[in-house]
Amino acid sequence: MDVPLWVWASVVGGLLVLLLVDLVVVDHDPHELSRKEAGVWAALYIGIAVAFGVGLLILTGGDIAGQYFAGYLVEESLSVDNLFVFVLIMSMFAVPAVNQHKVLLFGIVGALILRGLFIAGGVALLDRLHWVIYVFGAFLVLTGIRLALHRAEEPHLGRNPVLQLAERVLPTTKEYDGGRILTRIDGRRVVTPLVLVMITIATTDVLFAVDSIPAVFGVTREPFLVFTSNAFALVGLRSLYFLLAGAVRKLRYLNVGLSVILCFVGAKMLLESVVPVPVYVSLLVIVSILGVTVVLSVRKTATIEAANASAARVARGDAA
Repeated sequence: MDVPLWVWASVVGGLLVLLLVDLVVVDHDPHELSRKEAGVWAALYIGIAVAFGVGLLILTGGDIAGQYFAGYLVEESLSVDNLFVFVLIMSMFAVPAVNQHKVLLFGIVGALILRGLFIAGGVALLDRLHWVIYVFGAFLVLTGIRLALHRAEEPHLGRNPVLQLAERVLPTTKEYDGGRILTRIDGRRVVTPLVLVMITIATTDVLFAVDSIPAVFGVTREPFLVFTSNAFALVGLRSLYFLLAGAVRKLRYLNVGLSVILCFVGAKMLLESVVPVPVYVSLLVIVSILGVTVVLSVRKTATIEAANASAARVARGDAA
């Protein structure tokens, strides 16, 4: 797939414009984003991502569009798993609700830049050493198994080496100063905790990209599709945070579904020379796994909530 430079520039420029508009809205009226507002932003970003895929379908055909949509679904589903970690980060730093929107925006911009470098490195590596695809495949299978076995464990965010370095090097304060990233204390300019949160979000996201980007390579090797599927999934993550942060814990089987997806994509990469899997099959499998995961999670949550409500009614009856 030979993509002209002007197309790359147009896509990157369009993403920057979206993020700039987002930033202008944030700085113009800093406030806690409501679920309704988050839903509007999420619908906008998802709509743009889908429209981009439809454009690929019209201009390049079903195979290229299918690779893009498969990559986007993989990235979006793995990004939803990141939301729980973002909730932990916001809690760990006690970020005021009114500032969380801005923090996520800058953190995701940083993550997008780092992911771009990561993707470029991965593409160059695969071009020179094709056998690395089997290393990626084995890594994804092992990651999927580990995710299934340790799905209840929480990440150790305080061990982030980049965060530890930043805390040692940068003059910081533990007090927030509205939405400022720099402030003055006793005449000395220091960075506020907002900077540390942004660094933590960006670097933590890249750690997650260690499995998500190889997973996208499992459905497409086209650099343009790998980048765009990552970029569109990532820029919409901020809105999904405010929309789903409270509900992500109810997706009880999300990590199980993600582990199955990672194992499927890893096995596909390992067996590609023996049993090539068509793009539409990959897309169908990924959609089916996500659908089953959501349905089972919703049913399990409803059952637990019904049981808790019943127990509460019994307890009130006993108390009476």
